[in-house]
Amino acid sequence: MSMRRITTTRRAMTAVSVTAALALALAGCGDDGGEEPGNEGSSAPSAPASPSAEDKGEPQQEDTAAGAAVDPNVKLAEARGQGGLVLVFNEAKRDSGGFLTVQGEITNEGDKVRTASAWAGSETSIVQKNPNSVAGATLVDKVGKKRYYVLRDTDSRCLCTTAISSLAPGKSAPIFMQFPAPPQGTTEVDFTLPTFATTSLKISG
Repeated sequence: MSMRRITTTRRAMTAVSVTAALALALAGCGDDGGEEPGNEGSSAPSAPASPSAEDKGEPQQEDTAAGAAVDPNVKLAEARGQGGLVLVFNEAKRDSGGFLTVQGEITNEGDKVRTASAWAGSETSIVQKNPNSVAGATLVDKVGKKRYYVLRDTDSRCLCTTAISSLAPGKSAPIFMQFPAPPQGTTEVDFTLPTFATTSLKISG
């Protein structure tokens, strides 16, 4: 074999070896957990955010327009008020923190617009801090001979519905209020709210 043919053969073998090595290197890169075509720039899903107090169902102090959800079809009791107002109670339940929460709805069945101005009671400091509220509500434990007022914070803000809009004929407004819970032996209390008749409520929980 001539020297020229030997040199040509060696060059061809070298080229084949280099091509094979490159092919193996590219195959190794493709199997090294790289991103698939078309996924450039995508990132792994972020961890779910920690649940907020609202997601956990914890009490929300900032919104006192209504308490926890109750079944509006449950009618615990009813109280008639002046000017065709009707207060239907949906719940009077003990809470784990030692509170008693009363919830219901006031409906204007009369023919004139009614306001909530009298429902805050007659205490000047309470009325000023809680305009158009139900802060004037009270509970009476006749067996224990005690009267309970709506709970308030250090700034005299009530734990109850506030800023109730005027009620036009046929309109309703949900309400709630929290009281200190009577002793466990007390299963019934008398509820009063200015301009409404006194009504007995059975306590649950």
